[in-house]
Amino acid sequence: MLAPSGRPAEVDTDGALVVKLPLPPGALPTLWQDDERYVASYLTAFDGYYLTGDGGHVDADGYLFVMGRTDDVINVAGHRLSTGVDGGGAGRAPGRRRVRRDRGGRPDEGPGAARLRGTQGRRSRPTRRRCAASWSRMVRDQVGAVASFKDVAIVPALPKTRSGKILRKTMRGIADGHRDEPIPSTIDDASVLDALRPILQRG
Repeated sequence: MLAPSGRPAEVDTDGALVVKLPLPPGALPTLWQDDERYVASYLTAFDGYYLTGDGGHVDADGYLFVMGRTDDVINVAGHRLSTGVDGGGAGRAPGRRRVRRDRGGRPDEGPGAARLRGTQGRRSRPTRRRCAASWSRMVRDQVGAVASFKDVAIVPALPKTRSGKILRKTMRGIADGHRDEPIPSTIDDASVLDALRPILQRG
């Protein structure tokens, strides 16, 4: 994990996830008919390292936390916040199974995210207002005041590919009002988007 200076990032400090060169033969396929772009994108940011495009940090015990793509950030009051950092703050709460916050600042919760354990051990379904207040406090405490959010969307599922990758670009396009946003052929269940559209498009 490297800091912008190219030196190893401090413990619990976000940095760029890199791989030290050389890589094994066949591990550098380049881009189709665009070797120069490949070199510029992945091999020039840090001399002697391959830039993965992911960011994260290493904790005091040496565990690596990959927080998401370095280009998947939210600009809030001049601060560039990783969606992984923000979503991770809410995702550590009991009862949340999946938390997603898109680049536009609208969070989307995955299966079971709305179910919280009640005081009697039962599962209760809290209101959006209670979820928003609870999760905003949690993110504020764990990440910082600048990262807190005001709106929560509770949905039955998130659109994913058959390999389990969340379709972030598709959700952002729908949230931005792109009516012709292309749906990847690799989507696992296209019907999930039918339930998401009215939530993502609300003002």
